[in-house]
Amino acid sequence: MDGTPKTPKDYKVVAGTQLCGGRAVSADASKALKVITGSSRFEASAERYTVAQAAADLVEAFPVPTVTKDVCRVYTPIGTPDFDLRITWNLVDGVPTDPPAPNFTELKMGEDAVTAADKAYVQFACRSDRLLNSSRVGHIIIGVEHWDVLKEPEGDVEALKDAYATVAHSVSLAMAKELRCEKNGGLPARPVLDPA
Repeated sequence: MDGTPKTPKDYKVVAGTQLCGGRAVSADASKALKVITGSSRFEASAERYTVAQAAADLVEAFPVPTVTKDVCRVYTPIGTPDFDLRITWNLVDGVPTDPPAPNFTELKMGEDAVTAADKAYVQFACRSDRLLNSSRVGHIIIGVEHWDVLKEPEGDVEALKDAYATVAHSVSLAMAKELRCEKNGGLPARPVLDPA
């Protein structure tokens, strides 16, 4: 008996642009994932972890605020240093009024966007025919977080902040398009990385 873990049968290693069902991670966001994880190849996302599935779940939950739910997770391949990145969504009541925590930098994207060396969040407003009672606006937060609280972020903090913000923007824009939000939820076509 050797101690190496068995590789699952359907195990695939893919480029960043193929994660989360494709279309969620832009080429820029894929490069940003390399800055964050040190890898340009990742474990393929399970079939149920897609932006399309997350959007369908959100439509079902609307208009009630939700707990944080996974869009997908990003893992580095077996045999490389472990890295677990969690990409999430949740529905909230409105725009945050409190200032962000001191470790966050505010960015001018959507209704609210903040980034730090190990996480970023983008909030956008969505008015869409897919949302029941479409006169109401959905407030959606997309988060990208390194799922290891014990480890301090390593590397260039500013580069990491930009990288997390780039991934959060990419997934937010994909979600806004999937939900058919008016004007893509007010999100810019490219991430805005200058502090607000």
